[in-house]
Amino acid sequence: MFAGIYRGRRVLVTGHTGFKGSWLALWLTELGARVAGYSDRVPTTPAHFDVLGLAGRIDHHIGDVRDRTALAKVFDAVQPEIVFHLAAQSLVRVSYADPAATFETNVMGTVNVLECARTSASVQAVVVITSDKCYRNVEWVWGYRETDTLGGHDPYSGSKGAAELAAFAYYHSFFAGADAARMATARAGNVIGGGDWAADRIVPDCVRAWASGEVVSVRSPHATRPWQHVLEPLSGYLNLGAALWRRHRPAVGSAYNFGPEAMVTQSVGELIEALRQRWPGARWESTPQDTARPEARLLRLSCDKALAELDWHAVLTFNECMTMTGDWYRQYYADATQAAALSTAQVSEYVTLARRRGLAWAAE
Repeated sequence: MFAGIYRGRRVLVTGHTGFKGSWLALWLTELGARVAGYSDRVPTTPAHFDVLGLAGRIDHHIGDVRDRTALAKVFDAVQPEIVFHLAAQSLVRVSYADPAATFETNVMGTVNVLECARTSASVQAVVVITSDKCYRNVEWVWGYRETDTLGGHDPYSGSKGAAELAAFAYYHSFFAGADAARMATARAGNVIGGGDWAADRIVPDCVRAWASGEVVSVRSPHATRPWQHVLEPLSGYLNLGAALWRRHRPAVGSAYNFGPEAMVTQSVGELIEALRQRWPGARWESTPQDTARPEARLLRLSCDKALAELDWHAVLTFNECMTMTGDWYRQYYADATQAAALSTAQVSEYVTLARRRGLAWAAE
């Protein structure tokens, strides 16, 4: 996979204890990479990071991306060749409660990673992961393209737009030279899958409630999102990192959306119903949205650029995504000791489907 580029490479993942970061660290170990991680804490209990036992499987470092001195020491110790920057404050409602920390983490944390990469002799490729929320969302019906206006109405979205601007400036100032590390940014959001227990996310809220026999309350059942399984954007990030390693010129200094096709979106209510069908006895109800802390109702992405320049597109149908997600949580709550093996099996299942459907990155 990925032309064998990750085998034996030293790869640093910031935010490796989080939901997406732990899945990425798992996949990289399966690819034969020498994985190191930097994160301020394990964010939830339970956590996918703990379920996988990653603390004993990779080079695990605890630290805050806002602390450039501590981060630089890890760069010096690890000597990474490829960096995936995922560490972030990732919740919209938390950003309303603590906007300053959100901007500090998401903007200055990104600057600190780029500064460490800029001054590192070992780094050859950097993938900065932001979010689909980086776009100034006017809730139009077509997908946002990478050239559309950045920004956001809430602190989280604004911080992700600002992180993209910081990355753009760093690329043109420091990473555009022939001998510099190659850098690109990736935008994806509304990721679901097994192992997510974050607060204020619809799937974790559902499985927590249903596992306890409770009814889940839903704020915005009619809001639509480009839902995708966690392995979908991760395949995009890995594909992008491999392209940067190969010095694939269109990828260098670019931004890419990774998500389902622009018109493939489901409402929150449709998502819950699909999950409920895989959870006997589950119930949910609609509650009024907090109008003082609004969230976007419509958001779509255009992933045409990733298809044209990286030969990447999503693998799973919505039903396949929901089956993998539902199966993971049902297995965890039936026998948590089997969840790590199931995660590895789902990576293998996803790769097999990608090969059957002709994805170039999955070729043996």
